[in-house]
Amino acid sequence: KCGKPKMKLKGKKFQGALRIIKKLRSSGYRAYLVGGCVRDILLGKEPEDFDIATDALADITEKLFRSTKPVGKQFGVMIVIVNRIPYEVATFRVDADYSDGRRPDNVSFGTPEMDALRRDFTINGLFYDPIEDKVIDYIGGKKDLKNRVIRAIGDPIERFNEDKLRMLRAVRFASTLGFEIERRTLEAIKEKAKEINQVSMERLRDELIKMLTRSGASDGLELLYKTGLLKLILPEVEELVRIKQPPQFHPTKNAFEHTRILFNYLKNPAPRLAMAALLNDIGKTRTMTETDRIRFHNHDNVGANMAYKILKRLKFSNDDIKFVTRYIKNHMKFI
Repeated sequence: KCGKPKMKLKGKKFQGALRIIKKLRSSGYRAYLVGGCVRDILLGKEPEDFDIATDALADITEKLFRSTKPVGKQFGVMIVIVNRIPYEVATFRVDADYSDGRRPDNVSFGTPEMDALRRDFTINGLFYDPIEDKVIDYIGGKKDLKNRVIRAIGDPIERFNEDKLRMLRAVRFASTLGFEIERRTLEAIKEKAKEINQVSMERLRDELIKMLTRSGASDGLELLYKTGLLKLILPEVEELVRIKQPPQFHPTKNAFEHTRILFNYLKNPAPRLAMAALLNDIGKTRTMTETDRIRFHNHDNVGANMAYKILKRLKFSNDDIKFVTRYIKNHMKFI
C-alpha cells in the first residue's frame, strides 16, 4: 500500500521540484525526491518541502540553475530557487565520522543506496522518481511505513552517535505520525539519552516546538519521559511527575499528567502558546503543601519566574518570553 503515492501531486512547490529534476535529467544526471517529502507523499500528506538528491556535484548544480545558494557546498548541498521557492538539492553521499555529534567531518560522493544508508530512519530514507512514478527503497522504509514503525537505519547507536538530535527526532516522528519506535531503536535512545545535552539549545528548542505544535504532542511528552530525555532537556517539567494533585479538582494522578493531557485539547497551537501550556504549572514543584488538602499557593508567580529561566536557556526571543511568562503569571485569574 505504500508503494505508490496516495495523492495526486500538484501545486506550485511540487512543480518547482519537478522542474529541477527534469533539468538535471536532461543534463545527464539522476535525480529523485528524497526524505521526508517522500514519506509524506506515501502517507497521503502534502509535504511542507521537497528535497532532491542527485549524482550531480554541487558545482554542476550551481552552473545548471540561474538562482542558487551554496549552503553546504562542501557536503554537496545547494539551494536552488525556483519561482522564489527554495529547494535543497544534494549530491548522493557517504558521511565520514561525526566528531562533533552533528556534522560529518568529511564526505565522499556515491550512489543512491549509499546515500540512503547514511540517513536517520527508514521512513526518511526513501527516494521517489516522479517522472516514472516509482519509489526506490534500499532500507525497508516502505514496510516500516506500512507497519507504522520508527526504525533507525542500520545500528541505532551509530545513528545517534552521528547526531544526538536524532533521538529527539525519533520521539517527534513517533508522536506526530502515531507510530511506534522499534525496540532496538527505543533501547538505544534510552542508553544514549544522557548525551542529548551535547546538542545546542537552539536545535533542541526547534525540535521541541515541532513536536508540541503538531498532533500527538501528549504522546510525545510521555515518550520523552519514558526514554529519559525529558529529565535532561526539561528537568523542571519532569519533576511534575512527583507532584500529587487534590483529587477533588484534578482527576489526573500527578501534575505531569495534568499538563500532558492539556495538549489533547490544543489543535496546532502557536509555538508560544504551546510553551505556555507546557510550563503553566511548573511552579507547583516549588509550592506544594499538604494541610487540609494539597495546595500550591503562589504557584502562578513562582512558575512564571521559573519559565523565564527555562525560556532564556532555550534561546527563545524576548517577545516569546514576555508572552509565556505573562500567561503563566495570570493563568489563575479566571477563578
